[in-house]
Amino acid sequence: MTRVAVIVGTRPEAIKMASVYKACAAADGIDPVLVSTGQHREMLAQVLDVFEMTADIDLNVMSGNQTLAGLTARLFDALDGMLEEVKPDVVLVQGDTTSVMCGAISAFYRDIPVGHVEAGLRTGNLRAPFPEEANRLIAGRVTTHHFAPTEGSRQNLLREHVEDSAIHVTGNTVIDSLMIEVERQRADDSLRAGIDVELQALLVDAGAPSGSRLEDTPYILVTGHRRENHGQGFADICSSLAWLASKYSDHRIIYPVHLNPNVREVVHEQLGDLHNILLLPPVHYRLFVKLMNGSRLVLTDSGGVQEEAPSLGKPVLVMRETTERPEGVDAGTVRLVGTDPEKIQSEVSRLLDDESAYEQMAMRKNPYGDGHAAARIVQVLAGKA
Repeated sequence: MTRVAVIVGTRPEAIKMASVYKACAAADGIDPVLVSTGQHREMLAQVLDVFEMTADIDLNVMSGNQTLAGLTARLFDALDGMLEEVKPDVVLVQGDTTSVMCGAISAFYRDIPVGHVEAGLRTGNLRAPFPEEANRLIAGRVTTHHFAPTEGSRQNLLREHVEDSAIHVTGNTVIDSLMIEVERQRADDSLRAGIDVELQALLVDAGAPSGSRLEDTPYILVTGHRRENHGQGFADICSSLAWLASKYSDHRIIYPVHLNPNVREVVHEQLGDLHNILLLPPVHYRLFVKLMNGSRLVLTDSGGVQEEAPSLGKPVLVMRETTERPEGVDAGTVRLVGTDPEKIQSEVSRLLDDESAYEQMAMRKNPYGDGHAAARIVQVLAGKA
C-alpha cells in the first residue's frame, strides 16, 4: 500500500482536497491519512463535516492572534512529529497557505516525495498575494509531483526549469468538489429544504425582514479576507459597497464576513447599519455553494471563488490588483477591479445595467476544469499515468 498523508489547514484547502482524499480512499493500493493542521480551525471543521470526512490526525496549531512566524514555528514542529509517526510514502499539499509551505519543507527534510495540488500558479509579485505567492514558490522548489490545474500553470513551472515529466495538468480539484455538492443539492429535496431554512434564519438575524427568503430579492455576493487588503483596502471596499447599496436599493448585498478582526471590525463598523447589506457570519461550504448559485454576480478577493463561480455562470469581479489565476481573466469570466471605489462601482454598475455585458461574462466557458482532476491525481500516485 502507498501511504499518502493528505495535509489540510484552511477551509479552501479542505474543499479542494476533499475530492482527492475521497478518490485516494476509493483507489486500490492507496492508504490516505487525513492530517488537519488546524490553521483555521472552525472554518476547516465545517468543510470536513460537509464532505463527511474526519481527520485522522489533528495537529491543533491554531492560537489567538497568531503571527505568521509563530504559526510557522508551531507547524514545522507539529508536522515533523506527524511525519515521524505516520511515515508516509508521499505527502500531498494544496495551494499556497502556510500549512502548505511548512508541509512541503517538512516532507523534504525527511526525504519524502511531495505532491503539490494546484501547482504553478503565479502572479510574479511576492507582495500580492501575501504571503501566498512566496508559499507557492517555496513549496514548488521541493515538490516531486506538480499537479498543475491548467496549461498556463504548466508553462509557469517550465519557465522555472521544472522537468516536464514532473508536471501533470489535471484541472482544478475545486471544480470536482463543487460539482459533487451541486449535484447533491439538486438531487436531495430534504437537503435543499434544510439549507433554505438555515439561510433564512441567517438572513433574518442579519437584519432582513422576518420570513425573508434568499430568492425574494436579487443579490450581489461578496467575500473578502486577503491580508494585502487589510487597512485602507477594506475601507475602500466598504465605501464601494455602501455606494452600491444606495444606488441599487432593489438589490441586496450579502457578505459572509471573515472572522479575522482586521476584516470583521472594519466591515461591521462601516456597513452594519445599512438595511440592504446583510452581514452574515462565515457560512459553511454547503450554504456558500447555495449563495453562489443564487447570486447575480460575485465580488471577491478569494482565489477559489474565481474558479468556482464561473462554473455556475456567475460573473466575478476580483478585488485585487493581480491574480495568480489569469486564465479566468483571459477567458472573460473574471475581471480585476482592485480596491479602487470608482472602478468597483463602475464595473458592478456595468454588469447590472447592461444585460448584454452581463451575458457576455456569464456565458463564457470556465477554463479551470471538468470535474475529474482528483482521478488524474490518483492515477499518478498509483503509478498509472
